Amino acid sequence: MRTPARVALVAALLSLTACGGQAQVNSGAPAVGGSPAVQAASPVQQTVDFGAQYHFADGVTVLVSAPKSFRPSTSAYPRSARAVAFEIAIHNDGDQPYRLSALSVSATAAGTAAKQVVDSTQGYSGIVDAGKDVPPGRDVQVTLAFAVPEPPSAMRLSLRPNATSSVVAVYCGSA
Repeated sequence: MRTPARVALVAALLSLTACGGQAQVNSGAPAVGGSPAVQAASPVQQTVDFGAQYHFADGVTVLVSAPKSFRPSTSAYPRSARAVAFEIAIHNDGDQPYRLSALSVSATAAGTAAKQVVDSTQGYSGIVDAGKDVPPGRDVQVTLAFAVPEPPSAMRLSLRPNATSSVVAVYCGSA
């Protein structure tokens, strides 16, 4: 295995274990000389604490607040006894407009995928301006909510600015 591939593999494994996740490694076809080449099937994960910011190489900087617990209203979808909300600040440091619809956000709570909650009564409507561009030097705030179990548990919020990003910022903490 070549040294850069080993470094990427070790970084991915360390970032996964920092949040308590399990690493998955996909091996590709053998390289010249018969030794297996490891190819990254997914982007490198960079672990970040809630409340901190992460700067992606393409010029997008994100800052995710600590989770705020709330009880969804009866009109919320999907129904959940408890949810947490995150303020996500996105700043475009790049030289091109950033298309907000390219943002990918997913969450897990207690090791299980968490569903996004839409609760318009309480102001959690998802990304309402997804069709808009964020001009260079400007920023936008998005508030997203996710259904979580009653007792506080380990929470991971993964953000990727676009489908071609080689890095996923994984925010970790308790919610």
